[in-house]
Amino acid sequence: MSEITVEIWSDVVCPWCYIGKRRFEAALERFEHREAVTVTWRSFELDPDGPRDGKLTIPQCMQRDLGMSPKQAAAGMAMVTQLAAEMGLEYRLENAVPVNTFDVHRLIHFGEHRSLGEPVRERLLRGYTAEGAYLGDRGTLVRLGTEAGLDTTEVESLLDGDRFGDAVRADEQRAARLGVTGVPSFSFNGRRAVSGALSVADILARLQHAVLPTRA
Repeated sequence: MSEITVEIWSDVVCPWCYIGKRRFEAALERFEHREAVTVTWRSFELDPDGPRDGKLTIPQCMQRDLGMSPKQAAAGMAMVTQLAAEMGLEYRLENAVPVNTFDVHRLIHFGEHRSLGEPVRERLLRGYTAEGAYLGDRGTLVRLGTEAGLDTTEVESLLDGDRFGDAVRADEQRAARLGVTGVPSFSFNGRRAVSGALSVADILARLQHAVLPTRA
């Protein structure tokens, strides 16, 4: 059968994106034509104008930006943490500090260039959601990239320059063309992307629909 292409836009500082990644993986495992699926991960900055040296944790940002009380923010975090646990993920979001992720995405692209995109992506996601890794810190990115298998000196050189910045911008421009305004977002066979916390069943249904020929 013909190839099925799936593009996934995500951001490491989006807790829903790690859940979405696990749900997609679970759906793909159940898909009978999974060998025909080619997946491309795309960059998306949740806060492209935000600082790279953020100070507030996710619960504190929820209180500031959404007007939540500490109790409401804690309840929201508990809900997301439970959904993550259902997918085998351990969240400690009370320690996570959102930052601008342009350099994080450059690091992921470099990982892809070195055929280590998946371990780099996983290490960054786990570091942020479970370990409170501060992704605005150059040393932290060097450590996480190295732990994922990249060469330390090469990661340092990457972060000191602007390499792969054009790849990040190209992903974001494609996102705009396909209607991506939030993450996680999925595009099947180049069609307009769908955003949100899709269930495993919903993702599987979309994969199955992608097998069908597109009507003229």
